[in-house]
Amino acid sequence: MSTSRAEAAPRAVPQRLPAALAATAVACQIAYPLVDGTVRNRLTVTTVVVFLAAVLAHAAATRGTGWALGYLAVAAGTGLAAEALGVATGFPFGEYDYRGTLGPKLLGVPLVIPLAWAMFAYPSLLVGRRLAAERAWATVPLGALALASWDLFLDPQMVDAGHWHWVDPDPGIPGIPGIPVSNFLGWLGVALVLMALLRTLLPDRPGPEGVPAALYLWTYASSTLAAAVFFDRPTVALVGAIGMGVVAVPYALALARGR
Repeated sequence: MSTSRAEAAPRAVPQRLPAALAATAVACQIAYPLVDGTVRNRLTVTTVVVFLAAVLAHAAATRGTGWALGYLAVAAGTGLAAEALGVATGFPFGEYDYRGTLGPKLLGVPLVIPLAWAMFAYPSLLVGRRLAAERAWATVPLGALALASWDLFLDPQMVDAGHWHWVDPDPGIPGIPGIPVSNFLGWLGVALVLMALLRTLLPDRPGPEGVPAALYLWTYASSTLAAAVFFDRPTVALVGAIGMGVVAVPYALALARGR
């Protein structure tokens, strides 16, 4: 029987490549609070690129190169469209502007930003699919919550680093001053659209979750620790741990039961 290109594509990706890239991304994240200035800015961009490379390598190895490229186009394209609309109109996140610290821009948006959407949407999609189990319709809201809740950690960290500025941060998220509630609602709305597109355009191809699962749970645990210890934002650590934990904890338990 002949083998289709989609089935053959995973064999073209070395099995150890996703894990090696994931380990490099984790090393970059560990180094982040230990440096500052221009080095920290460059490390931010490097982390996003390497993290994204890890999840794309995993997607290609387990679901095929075509699937991975389609995913990148949908996720990064949706992220860019949402951010460009946000910068131009203030919808759906609220009024904000990017500073010149994250590299070249397209439509007023640093190119690394849509890559960041793509970097974390894939692990979030897998979270949603596992937690939804037999209820396929639940993949979209669960995956969206898995993605949007990450921003409870991300936005205060990036604002403190000076990468973007909110024109009017009120009313703020309880426990996270300086970040408007509209931002989280905007993230959730965009995440719902993105997950719906991914579910519709890219049919599920079940496969091992090792690397993206490890990166998702690592991001949850390390972000909580970093906010509490390295960035002196204990309330951010608490709110983020609860908000992202709504999906991260059940996901970890589901993975444990699956094994």
